[in-house]
Amino acid sequence: MASSSHGHKHSNGLYTFSSRPRPVESSSKCREPSSERTQYNYGNIMYDRRVVRGNTYAQHILPTTAQPDPAETQKQMIKKRAAARKQAWKQWRLRTPEALQGRKHIDVQTELYLEELSDHIVSTHAECQTDAFLDKPSTPLFIPAKSGKDVGTQIEEGELFDFDREVQPVLEVLVGKTVEQALLEVMEEEELACLKAQQRAFEELRHNELAEVERLQEQERRHSEEKERRVAQQKEVLKKERETAEKIAARAYTQQYLADLIPAVFTSLRNHGYFYDPVEKDIEMNFFPWLMAEVNNTLEKRYIAREMLDGKRL
Repeated sequence: MASSSHGHKHSNGLYTFSSRPRPVESSSKCREPSSERTQYNYGNIMYDRRVVRGNTYAQHILPTTAQPDPAETQKQMIKKRAAARKQAWKQWRLRTPEALQGRKHIDVQTELYLEELSDHIVSTHAECQTDAFLDKPSTPLFIPAKSGKDVGTQIEEGELFDFDREVQPVLEVLVGKTVEQALLEVMEEEELACLKAQQRAFEELRHNELAEVERLQEQERRHSEEKERRVAQQKEVLKKERETAEKIAARAYTQQYLADLIPAVFTSLRNHGYFYDPVEKDIEMNFFPWLMAEVNNTLEKRYIAREMLDGKRL
C-alpha cells in the first residue's frame, strides 16, 4: 500500500505535518525477510548505518581486502589441534584386551552398594510444598536403596580349590621362568664378555694401526722435508752455475771487446796528442822556436850588415 506525507508551513510561522494512515504489518516470530515488505526511508540520522557512533579516534575499520587477524587465526588453529589430539586420544587410549578363547567379558558393578540392574527404571512422582523464606538444608549422603534378595550357600572344604593340585602349574611356571631368566642372564653375561674381548682386540688393533699411521706420516714428513731441502740445494747449485756461466761469458765478451779497443784508444789518443815524449815536446815547443828566433836574428843582423857595407861602397 502506498503512503504519502505532507508538510505545510503557515503564514504565522507554524509547521504542521500529516500523513495518510496505513495498516500495521504483522511480524512473524522468526522474522523471516519478506519480499513484499515495504522498505521505509526514515529521515532520522540516528538510524542511518553510515553514521559513525562512538569514539572515532579509536575505531579501526578494516578494508574489504584486509587480511584475517593473526591472533584469531592462531586461536582457531589451537582449537583445531586440541580437537585433533582429543580425537586421537579417544582412538588410541587403552582398551580392555579381547577375551581368551572360550571366555567372554561381562559387566561387573564396582560401586560400594550393589543394586539390581534392569531395563525398566522404576520412577515415582511426589509433590511437596516448602515453607517460604527457609534456608535449603544440607544435601544428605546418597545411599541407594537395596534391591534384590540375599541368598547364601555352603561350600565345603576341597569343593572349589585344592591347593596342592592348583599350585603345581603355578610353581612350574615360576620355576621355569626363574630358570629361563637365569639362563638369559648367563647368556647375556657371556655375550657381554665376548663383546668386551672383541672391543679390547679392536682397540689394540686400532692403536697399532694409529701408531703405524703416525709412523708413516712422520716418515712421509721427513721425506718431504728431505725432498724440499734437496730441491732447494739443486736450485742453489743451478743458480750458482748460471751466475758463473754468465760471469765467464761476460768476461770473455769483455776481453774480446777490449782486445781491439785498447790499441785503438791509445792510437787515437796518441794521434790527438794526449800521449807525447817530454823531450821531443820540449824541443818542439821551446827549443825549435828559440832556435828559429836566434837564426832569424842572426840572419837579420847579417842582412843589415851587408846593406850597410853595400851602402858605404856606393
